[in-house]
Amino acid sequence: MKSYITRYNHKKIEERWLSYWEEKGFPHAGVNPSKEPYTISMPPPNVTDILHLGHALNITIQDIYIRWKRIQGYEALWVPGIDHASIATQVVVEKQLPEGKTKEDIGREKFLEMLWNWVGEKKSYILGQLKRLGCSADFRRTKFTLDPDLSIAVREAFVRLYEKGLIYRGDYVVNWCPRCQTALSNEEVEYEEKNGKLYYIRYRIPDTGYRMPDTGCRMPDYLVVATTRPETMLGDTALAVHPDDKRYKEYIGTYVILPLMNRQIPIIADFLVDPKFGTGVVKVTPAHDANDFEIGNKNGLEKIIIMDKRGKINENGGKYAGLSREEAREAIVEDLKKEGLLEKVKPYKHSIGHCYRCHIAIEPYLSRQWFVKMRDLAKPAIDAVEKGEIKFYPKRWKNVYLAWMKNIRDWCISRQLWWGHPMPVWYCQNEKCPTFGGIPSPRDKMQNGVIVAAEKPEKCPYCGGDNLVQDPDVLDTWFSAWLWPFSTLDWPKKTPEFNYFYPTDLLVTGPEIIFFWVARMIMAGYFFTGSHPFRNVYIHGTVRDRIGRKMSKSLGNGIDPLDIIEQYGTDALRFSILAVAGEGQDPRIEERTFELGRNFCNKLWNAKRLLEMLKEEHKEAHCEPDLADKWISSRLSGVIRDVERALQRYRLHEAVMCMYDFFWHEYCDFYLEIIKKSGHIEIGYYIFENLLRLLHPFMPFITEELYSGESSIMVSGYPKPVKKDREAEEIFGTAIEIITDIRNAKTSFNIPVKEKIPVYIEFENLDIIKSYIIFLAFVSEFIPSRPQKGIRRASHNYEIIIPLVGVIDIEKEKARIEKKISTLKALLQKTKKNLSNKEFMRKANPQVIKDARRKEKEIEKKLAILTEDLKETDNCYN
Repeated sequence: MKSYITRYNHKKIEERWLSYWEEKGFPHAGVNPSKEPYTISMPPPNVTDILHLGHALNITIQDIYIRWKRIQGYEALWVPGIDHASIATQVVVEKQLPEGKTKEDIGREKFLEMLWNWVGEKKSYILGQLKRLGCSADFRRTKFTLDPDLSIAVREAFVRLYEKGLIYRGDYVVNWCPRCQTALSNEEVEYEEKNGKLYYIRYRIPDTGYRMPDTGCRMPDYLVVATTRPETMLGDTALAVHPDDKRYKEYIGTYVILPLMNRQIPIIADFLVDPKFGTGVVKVTPAHDANDFEIGNKNGLEKIIIMDKRGKINENGGKYAGLSREEAREAIVEDLKKEGLLEKVKPYKHSIGHCYRCHIAIEPYLSRQWFVKMRDLAKPAIDAVEKGEIKFYPKRWKNVYLAWMKNIRDWCISRQLWWGHPMPVWYCQNEKCPTFGGIPSPRDKMQNGVIVAAEKPEKCPYCGGDNLVQDPDVLDTWFSAWLWPFSTLDWPKKTPEFNYFYPTDLLVTGPEIIFFWVARMIMAGYFFTGSHPFRNVYIHGTVRDRIGRKMSKSLGNGIDPLDIIEQYGTDALRFSILAVAGEGQDPRIEERTFELGRNFCNKLWNAKRLLEMLKEEHKEAHCEPDLADKWISSRLSGVIRDVERALQRYRLHEAVMCMYDFFWHEYCDFYLEIIKKSGHIEIGYYIFENLLRLLHPFMPFITEELYSGESSIMVSGYPKPVKKDREAEEIFGTAIEIITDIRNAKTSFNIPVKEKIPVYIEFENLDIIKSYIIFLAFVSEFIPSRPQKGIRRASHNYEIIIPLVGVIDIEKEKARIEKKISTLKALLQKTKKNLSNKEFMRKANPQVIKDARRKEKEIEKKLAILTEDLKETDNCYN
């Protein structure tokens, strides 16, 4: 007999089994024609920091599917990796610089050395975290997005897109981060509602003697424009009105004087103007607003950049040069007041874009950048999801994906950073070259005199010169990430591994990167490989704290998974986080959440200890299956079917709770108690071992430890259901209901659970289940005739009456129940008072209100039960 210590100690077993699995090579996968492949490419965590509980949820889900398929006999490959996270990592490492120093001060080479040192340290820690989480990935294949082979894939992708005319360079208003000093894609901008101001500014109309045709009156002295950003007026090159706005038809084609700059600018008409905003007249700043840029292009307006890349006013801003955006706004507003040009200021709530990494307000900025044309790439990716070739779980995310894809814009892929994949673009510096100075040659496909190549050319292909310089920008992080499902499988080479494992089967990710990453991977898959990159996309919720806030370092509410593992164990963490993560919902986590998983581990451990002890006691026992054996075997089959169905539908919460309820409330609460007496250990063991195999993908360590098979549970084969025994389930199921009713009645009336009492039961198969009721409900006798008085419990197929006279002091029991009712009524009144208090409802955190409402319902439920119990005491007298 294997010896099991009294208490489960996760620390002693986890490290041992990690080493064993790796030593035996169970997580390793390769081309195996005799097996069906199953592939997952791990969403690579950023190298910026350690993993958090959100990663723990994501990794757990992936590991469940890999282990599930592996135990079923698939050649299951899970490719791990880490992302270089261009802008995020650069921002983090810049913060490590000595005070007062910038990356420019120490130079590119030294700064890149710092970045690689950071990567070495964090990469090692993150991989360690993945292993501690039970991640059964093939770590021999670990990828980093700046690895040489992935860099080859990135350059090849750029060249192919460029040659197809899908990458271009152009001047556009982009989202510029003054802190990170780089362009951002639209998806990298986070919008926040802010309480701001709307400034109404007077733009003077010069006196030209012009008279209004309708009235013959002279033109007014000024037009009023409402704006949230008075500092950008320094770059205004027009005012605009809607062509159909009758208020301003007579002004179209005339001019105003730009306040403070004394520059004459035209009044134009454009359909982009919203006549309901402000006064209906808007300022047009083509270099600092995307819509204004479009208006400017249509109307041939000058584009004046009035800020530098750090967000300070430049020489085009006149006397305001050198001021920050905020300082310039303050100075301009003050000067407008002095000149009588500020009509009024109103409070105004509006949405402001912020850099998703440093959270500084972005600046719309006219800049020359590289873009990918997305419309043509999007078409097959839209079709694939609409036709069901790629499925989203939960299904609602399909509509979110399609809505974005059908309104997709070109993707800005160049970043003014040092950390990332260099642009595979070179410029010839030979002044005699036809490409020099941005003049395109008619003989080639070059855009504005650039040379695009996967490797640095030895000479300029157009003049033979060797003075070539590479574009200083790097590619957006997501440009390497969108190739991830196939670049990690040796693309662009078509190796046997690529042909066998691609396309992958499942992507598990969070909702915040559907646009950043999921959509782009689908587009890349169809363009570069002609196939979908994965078949299924499971979107899990965002891990939040108890009151609903997203966990983050800035809020101080983050939890390191390793802290939880240290205290509760990996299996407890995995089981608990899934137990509170309903389908696609945001799980709310606090430390005590993990007590559920720890208690479940302890229950499994103690069940195995009990089985081992009973095995010793009943060595020679071999009996024919009785009703309880048939019931538990049939129930196990039902659970196997339910868990498999839940996994196929990506409803892991359902799978977890199904196994939890079966093991705790059926196997332990009833069946184990029965075999203590019956000695049917063989069937008890059979059920337990199959349950372990069912649980293994969810709780790998404890199931491996408790499993009795000769090989690893990881490759032991998935349990198969047998034919359902409806009769056994129905009869024994009724026995459980009867036993539970008797136990609950005892609890309600303060009768010790193990005190034997007489009962009356009417049920057609009572004789078959009498022995179980006597043993498990502690019944002293079955009353043959129906009593007139007593506690009554009934269902559709049975009736129970428990006489209480002589069993309890009924008057004393009534007094106890009445006192409890009084206490609960007072508590209910207090709770209702809070919920009807407008001030409380206005100020309280939403979670506090939710807790109060739940408490109200719980009290009302308890009161209803106690009130019914009180009535029943009146029915207990003869």
